Amino acid sequence: MDAAAKALPPGSLVTVIDAGEEKLGVGTFNPHSLIAVRMLTREAKTAIDRPFLAQRLRQAKGLRDLTIGCPYYRAVHAEADGLGGLIVDRYGDVIVIQANTAGMERLLPLILAAVEEVFTPRAVVLKNDSPVRKLEGLELYEKVERGNLSGPVELIENGARFLADLTEGQKTGWFYDQRDNRAAVAKLAKGKSVIDFYTYAGGFAVQAALAGASRVVAVDRSEGSLALASQAATLNNVSIEAVRADSFAEMERLAAAGERFGVVVSDPPAFVKSKKDLAAGAKGYRKMTRLAASLVEPGGFLLVASCSHHMPLDTFAEEVRHGLGQAGRSGRIIRVAGAGADHPLHPHLPESAYLKAQLLQLD
Repeated sequence: MDAAAKALPPGSLVTVIDAGEEKLGVGTFNPHSLIAVRMLTREAKTAIDRPFLAQRLRQAKGLRDLTIGCPYYRAVHAEADGLGGLIVDRYGDVIVIQANTAGMERLLPLILAAVEEVFTPRAVVLKNDSPVRKLEGLELYEKVERGNLSGPVELIENGARFLADLTEGQKTGWFYDQRDNRAAVAKLAKGKSVIDFYTYAGGFAVQAALAGASRVVAVDRSEGSLALASQAATLNNVSIEAVRADSFAEMERLAAAGERFGVVVSDPPAFVKSKKDLAAGAKGYRKMTRLAASLVEPGGFLLVASCSHHMPLDTFAEEVRHGLGQAGRSGRIIRVAGAGADHPLHPHLPESAYLKAQLLQLD
């Protein structure tokens, strides 16, 4: 990288050329990031303007409207939708945007105009509080950019109603990536006791209750999250038991008390925040599986998940095996899955398959 390149403002649009002076396309450039260039198009003459961004948004929206079928989904999933560094989540007529790179931050005025054109939202929230922004030299902030919000907004997933706190909640307010796994668990829940660790806003718990579970316990250490889960249960006319506790501690307490459940779900926050955390995080998933498996009644079901980008799929699977062995349990894997169709993967970025989940029946 020469002095002229280093002097470019972070996030600048650049034309990429190879050693033979052939133009390869247009991307955003940050001389201070480990990923210096993020390509936007292979057409070097293309203008990166509002019409360009609006077309990308329409393309992404069309895919979600087809595969999800209701206006509650991840509308843009970064590189897979041709907008590396950009996340857009849709909650009906409310849009949440995360600009995780310097390039997307500089393009925000155009992105906002394109979002207005394609989605005509009543409110837009900028949830630019992700730690990855620090790697791009960006400040962390969040604000309601357009319109007004007076509390959590409602969303629908698999026919169930939920509430998402778009300003104070985790990430962008809701974890759409687990939609399909929640549906799979709900199908198994009828007539069974269910416990949902790290419930957040009650995604697995409420859908299991709606499916006819005999008892549903939702565990989280956040009072605010449990309040959202309880409100969702009320919205759906079902009952859940909200327990405020550290999930590992509650697993150990319940196991010591001899409690068993027909379905156990453990979907924690990322244990592996960076590559240097891999060894410790891997042990965390092993311990989680061991503790959760000890609560599953014979013939019952266990779902364990990892949303850690830096946890390889094969390593996660190995830790799940170890955890089951330590718990003295065996069984069979009936589902291995990642995120839903609104979280597509770029064919050349296999590491973007961050979500890993196993659904097992235990003997």
